[in-house]
Amino acid sequence: MKSSHSIPLVGYLLCCFAATAAPDSRPPVPNRFDLNTAIAFALENNFAIRRARERIREQEGIVTTVTAAALPNVSAAGSYQHSGVQSVATGSSGVPLFIAKGPSWRMSLTASQTVFAGGGVRASIRGAEMEREAATLDLQAVVNEALLDVRTRFYDVLLAREQIKVQEQNLELLQSQLSYATQRAQAGTISAFERLRAEVAVANAKPPLIRSRNNLRIAIEELRQAIGFRAEKLGTGGEVPEFMGTLSFEPVSFELAAAMAAAQADRPDLRRLEKLAAAQREGITVARSRYYPSLALGAGGDLRKGPTTSFGDSIKGLRGFAQSRLEVNPRATSGAIMQAGSQAEQAGLTESEARLAAEVEVRRAFFAIERASELVGAMQKTVGQAEEAVRLATMRFEAGVATQLDVLVAQLELTTARTSQLQAFHGHNVAVAQLRKAIGVSEVDYANAAAPAQTTRAP
Repeated sequence: MKSSHSIPLVGYLLCCFAATAAPDSRPPVPNRFDLNTAIAFALENNFAIRRARERIREQEGIVTTVTAAALPNVSAAGSYQHSGVQSVATGSSGVPLFIAKGPSWRMSLTASQTVFAGGGVRASIRGAEMEREAATLDLQAVVNEALLDVRTRFYDVLLAREQIKVQEQNLELLQSQLSYATQRAQAGTISAFERLRAEVAVANAKPPLIRSRNNLRIAIEELRQAIGFRAEKLGTGGEVPEFMGTLSFEPVSFELAAAMAAAQADRPDLRRLEKLAAAQREGITVARSRYYPSLALGAGGDLRKGPTTSFGDSIKGLRGFAQSRLEVNPRATSGAIMQAGSQAEQAGLTESEARLAAEVEVRRAFFAIERASELVGAMQKTVGQAEEAVRLATMRFEAGVATQLDVLVAQLELTTARTSQLQAFHGHNVAVAQLRKAIGVSEVDYANAAAPAQTTRAP
């Protein structure tokens, strides 16, 4: 199985989000809504994805703050005073300055650069950069998780829509049976009980249809939530859009060992935890740096002007200095090192736990695909047999050699078979999507690269 790290995905998402609509905007939804449209809409409006993007920006700010410690520190100061009497001030070098009465001003500029801090500054920068990379990987993981939810919710909509069709076909056939039974009862060829039983069958077929229609409404609302569309109704003009697509069965082939290896190498959430564990290990270096002195080099100068009118009275000075500071608290530093080491160990354990969970997730999705494939194969044959059974039962009933109960039972079995086939198609599509997410395949890359394939469609 070929694997990749999907680095272009991050750039695509960041560029895409640069033009994200404001939170109060209501982006229009097309009247015809397919899976690719849902995915594209979610990329720009899903709240989890937008939060992940903001976490990247937050981490960029942290990196900027941490790297500032490695840059020169420049400070400036100035003062102005007007004195009616002569006064004495202390200069930056500690030498007393006699300031005559009248106006005077002073400006100073100092620059310093840390040249040694026990490796703490560099370790802090490396840790912050790793956390920034972890935030980018978190965005990829959130995108995969969110788009898996979108795909699953879209399949739920298709399933509910197809179930409505099955229940409508069932009700239509039962109503035709009731009409036929009524005619025969009026002609005296069957009893009133047969007609009553047909009426009961029609009445019993209505609740499943009502539930299927309600399931469709709920599925649409859950899809709306998954893609991040905030409106009273999903669609333009207050109408529900037409959902394009059909539940279908596309045979897939995965090798379990290759899938598990790809998951360990490519899953962005695992790579994120790996980066966070490395960042925590840098924290040990930061804590250990407190054992060492901090050395900084600097330079500065003063410019002063007395109360005379001659600018030549100004005194200019340029100086250089080296500053070293050592504040060691061995017990506190030892505790900080112990704390950082424990945090690094916890991060490593979290990564190991996540890798084990990823293995289980891959196996679960792999077994779900096998189960769904077997169900699809079994139900395809069953649906054909059930359709033939209904045809034969209807012919026998019209010929007077079978009872109406035989027709009703055959129709019930056909409805059950069609419903089970739809559920098998739905389960297979969801399981395949779950396995792709489990092994770290980018949902965006898959949607863009998916080629048309021959499919076996539900009736």
